[in-house]
Amino acid sequence: MHPEAQLALHHARAAELRAEADAYRLAAVARHHRDLRARLGWVLVEVGLRLTAATKTAPAVPSMR
Repeated sequence: MHPEAQLALHHARAAELRAEADAYRLAAVARHHRDLRARLGWVLVEVGLRLTAATKTAPAVPSMR
């Protein structure tokens, strides 16, 4: 194969690989953000449930009249 043709093919393939890597990287970042948002959402749900749960309070002291 002619060296210049081989070099042109190499450059084209390298550009394809870079584009695939960029697409994969962007998809991984989006997936990470989605996972992080879901985990944060469930933490907020758990905190809300703990705040609204009935807590045991000390019994009221009867008034002395």
